[in-house]
Amino acid sequence: MRNLLLTLSYCGRNLHGWQIQDNALTVQEVFQDALYQIIQERPDIKGCSRTDSGVHANMYCVSMMIAHPITEDHLMMAMNRYLPDDVAVTGVREVGEDFHARYSCKGKEYVYKVWNSRVRNPFLHGLALHYRYDMDVDQLHREAQAFIGTHDFTSFCTLDKREKGDFTRTVKYFNVQRSGDLVTFTVAADGFLYNMVRIMVGTLLAMNNGRIPFGTLSDIIEAENRKCAGPTAPACGLYLNKVFYHDYE
Repeated sequence: MRNLLLTLSYCGRNLHGWQIQDNALTVQEVFQDALYQIIQERPDIKGCSRTDSGVHANMYCVSMMIAHPITEDHLMMAMNRYLPDDVAVTGVREVGEDFHARYSCKGKEYVYKVWNSRVRNPFLHGLALHYRYDMDVDQLHREAQAFIGTHDFTSFCTLDKREKGDFTRTVKYFNVQRSGDLVTFTVAADGFLYNMVRIMVGTLLAMNNGRIPFGTLSDIIEAENRKCAGPTAPACGLYLNKVFYHDYE
């Protein structure tokens, strides 16, 4: 048996997240179907994270134990033959038998994309949030620094049965940058709660609109109350960008 780590990238516009569902097409389903075409087996696969409907990934990691002798390179090429056009395997390598795509993860980086123009970009439909109002990117970057550090992020979590126990996470960095009309929010942490990044972005945009005062992020974090934060930004702009399996800064 070999333990293989596969990295994927996918556009989530027409997919309903990672995990298999009864009545919706997901990344896990198309991945397992493609794999079965190659090795005639459905091994137990471990995904690095859950992603919601409409969310994208520049880097998503899957680990699995297989006995099939196919080489890593041939597996990558064969998977890309059978996968739909919006999903691709970008790498395959053998890892130690104790490696687990989720539990071996040390942290993740997410990017949220905003098209900041009065006119929408049709080529970014479903790939970025269209935000037509003026945006003070420098001010938002300064505000976002309040997220850095170890905090209880209850205020930035959609509470449901999936979230239990400790809501403390350590954010390593949070950057807001502009390139032309495209504004990106980039955040890395040792873990993320359900909808955490989308609520962070939604709160910053609410500050930009004047609905939440500047300088209050620390108070919102300390409140540990979801009602104190802003709305949840739409899924279309969110990308799982990097998965870290070693120490990172």
